Amino acid sequence: MASALVLGYDPQAIPGVDAEALRAALDAELARFGEHGIDAAMTLVAFDAAAESVLARSLGERPWDVVVIGAGVRKTEPLLPLFERMVNLIRRHAPGAAIAFNTNGGDSVEAARRWL
Repeated sequence: MASALVLGYDPQAIPGVDAEALRAALDAELARFGEHGIDAAMTLVAFDAAAESVLARSLGERPWDVVVIGAGVRKTEPLLPLFERMVNLIRRHAPGAAIAFNTNGGDSVEAARRWL
C-alpha cells in the first residue's frame, strides 16, 4: 500500500480561525486517503522551536512514498521559513519520498496521487 505524510500548520496556532472546524475538515481529508488505498498520516505544527523535531520524527517514522506540504504553510508569507525547513527536512529524513503540494486542505489526496 502506498504511503503519504501530510504536513501542515496547526489550526490551533492560527488566530481568528475556527480551529475545531478546520481540524475536522483535515481529519476528513485524512480519512479520504484510505478510500483511495493510501496509508496516510498527518503532522501539524506551530511555527515554534518544537516544529523541527516534530517534523523530523514524523518524517523518519517510516519510508514515505510522498510527502504533501499544505498550502497554509506555502501561501502564508510569514511562514516561508517554516516551509523552507519542511522541504529541507524532507530531503534529509525522507529522501526517497516525492514532494507534493495541495492547494487547500481538501485536495491533499489528489496532490499525493499525482506522485504515486
